[in-house]
Amino acid sequence: MLDRQYSPSSRVPSLGAYLREYERLSTAARLDHPVRTGLAYGPHPAEVLDYFPGTGPGCPPLLVFVHGGNWQALGRAESAFPAPSLLAAGAAVAVVEYGLAPDVGLDAMAGMVRRGVDWLLRHTDRLGFAPDRLHLCGTSAGAHLAAMALLPGTPDGPDLSGRIAGAVLLSGMYDLEPVRLSYVNEALRLDEAGVRRNSPLGLLPARLPDVVVARGGNETEEYVRQHERMVTALRPRAAVTEVVAERRNHFDLPYDLGVRGTGLGDAVLAQMGLGGTTT
Repeated sequence: MLDRQYSPSSRVPSLGAYLREYERLSTAARLDHPVRTGLAYGPHPAEVLDYFPGTGPGCPPLLVFVHGGNWQALGRAESAFPAPSLLAAGAAVAVVEYGLAPDVGLDAMAGMVRRGVDWLLRHTDRLGFAPDRLHLCGTSAGAHLAAMALLPGTPDGPDLSGRIAGAVLLSGMYDLEPVRLSYVNEALRLDEAGVRRNSPLGLLPARLPDVVVARGGNETEEYVRQHERMVTALRPRAAVTEVVAERRNHFDLPYDLGVRGTGLGDAVLAQMGLGGTTT
């Protein structure tokens, strides 16, 4: 039962079609827009990011995108597809790569994402975005890693407290105990202590930046449950905008990032100070 619940591809006709589209759209984004590729933010070969500078006047806000893939797949090559709409709205965009299971454990992955954000904040002059307007966005496994970056620092990564202006969490997993009991753990190799260290739902600090929490209307019941529990836990700690995009699923929800007139796009642009309306 849990295996199917944590296999979101069970709700769509073809996972492969989405993955091919991610790659096609990401390639087009790099061809059509200025981009600095392969910027190293740490010592591991996977610790690289791509940076799309903003094109408007002044210092734009930055959206940092952390891809999904069940902590085992994808990378920056397939994950630049949200950039064009965000660039058109006036943002800069960074696409962060990180190591994958089974070669890299969750503690290390969370540390990598933290280091990526820290590197960006230490190079604002070089990159040209507003240091007080960095917004961290993750989808699926990336939402989990983005949520981990909101927690106090750990030996695996720097403390980002007070340095992230806002967060966007799409179709995430925030309590990893059921994940540990599913097929996903064959690659993650989580034990009970690892679950506790890597379940942001039980570790949230008292205050957090503004958060958009979104899911598609076509998600498995477990992803719906995880979403609802995270929204409930966040409300006493942050200004929360909840989005349920009824016509979207786990894989096409990120297409709405930065797209005006969509629930998710308007919420994210409003959080970033680029217009839009919260829902």
